Amino acid sequence: MKRLTIAAAAFFLATSAHAEGRIRISQQYGVTYLLLNIAQERKLIEKYGKQAGVDIQVEWTQLSGGAAINDALLSGAIDIAGAGVGPLVTLWDRTKGRQNVRGVAALGSFPYYLVSNNPKVKTIADFTEKDRIGLPAVGVSVQARILQMAVAKQWGDKEFARLDKITQTLPHPDAASAIIAGGTEITGHFATPPFQEQELAQNPNAHVVLKSYDVQGGPSSSTVLYATEKYRSENPKTYRAFVQALAEAADFAARNPEAAADVYLKVNKARVDRALLVKIFKNPDVQFRIAPQNTLGLAQFMHKVGAVKNRPAAWRDYFFDDPLVKEGS
Repeated sequence: MKRLTIAAAAFFLATSAHAEGRIRISQQYGVTYLLLNIAQERKLIEKYGKQAGVDIQVEWTQLSGGAAINDALLSGAIDIAGAGVGPLVTLWDRTKGRQNVRGVAALGSFPYYLVSNNPKVKTIADFTEKDRIGLPAVGVSVQARILQMAVAKQWGDKEFARLDKITQTLPHPDAASAIIAGGTEITGHFATPPFQEQELAQNPNAHVVLKSYDVQGGPSSSTVLYATEKYRSENPKTYRAFVQALAEAADFAARNPEAAADVYLKVNKARVDRALLVKIFKNPDVQFRIAPQNTLGLAQFMHKVGAVKNRPAAWRDYFFDDPLVKEGS
């Protein structure tokens, strides 16, 4: 009897150690998370899980700001974090040699606009102490880092944080409402689609002050997904199903921009003009691909200004190696 008990216990421990079938995914606001919306609506993660013999339970969480998402990932509240390249590089640096957080995949390349409703603001040099720029997370979000890159180009690397004091953490919907309505201290919003397009369409004073692609030197993957090494190693089939689902979602979005718009509206229950969404998805500057694009410059900038201790020599330093996520930069 004792022998059977030990054997049963050993079997339980072995199967528990390799148990799979659960993935908790965080996302933020905006169409940059379209691939996750498609995977959710079309149940692509579950599809590839079943092909691998795993019934995957998928849980979706919406958070705002890289700092909150990084905290959730490190606390074990989520398994997959969705945020900007800045938060990824920050966490990769902080957890190197411990949790070893690295990127899973990109969510495509979208241009981000710094929009202002202040007619006096033509360039970033025109912002004053009276202005406030809304962005997802002060000093941490990818918008914050791209703004710092622009500031460093304008005034030198030592001045990279010069405009941080007039930035304010705001979810994109709230910042967009402020820009469209006017009359508040928020006169700038470093946004993301579709909020930037809505602002430009609905407030005649709204105009583009800065474009992320201009700062980064071309199309760039600003929004990415990342996870801990522990989750990836303990859930290989679930992890693989997730990446396969993203690859199919990217192909779907590229081939079917109008159907992708319908998915976005349905999943997010969003009050966004469908024609505007389709226009965004057909924009030549928008690219649906899961391999990261042009991220290394931002990562190395963060090291140069002291935001992270470790200097990445290549994008592979802060991304997991995966055959479906290749030819990145």
